[in-house]
Amino acid sequence: MPRPPRTEPTAEVVARVGETASRLPEAVEEEAWTGVRWRVRGATFAHVLVAQQGYTSAYREATGVTEPTTVLTFRSAGDELLALTHAGPPFWKPAWSPTAMGMVLDDATDWAEVAELVTDSYRCCAPQRLVRRLDAPP
Repeated sequence: MPRPPRTEPTAEVVARVGETASRLPEAVEEEAWTGVRWRVRGATFAHVLVAQQGYTSAYREATGVTEPTTVLTFRSAGDELLALTHAGPPFWKPAWSPTAMGMVLDDATDWAEVAELVTDSYRCCAPQRLVRRLDAPP
């Protein structure tokens, strides 16, 4: 049985995540094997994609959800990582990395929280010289 065509995240979702991610020093937006990701110096700090049947998906493996679901993966560390790991929906923990987290993006998404998580993820991935630029007074 052939796989269904890959579903991509909506332009609105990509724009909302990109609104924060693209403002970060030296952040680059690029198409990924599916969805869109944002990188700094080669490290991915945010990735929006649609998890769907017929394709490998850490979200589907972790939750068993079968309908297409838009998700954001990002990096976290320390107490925040621990809290998010145990928070439950809309968060989930991918098995492929000790610092990766995932979040379902849907009608109930708190976009201010997404902006904070994307910025914190950038802090986990960017060189300290770039992170210091975030903390510098305007």
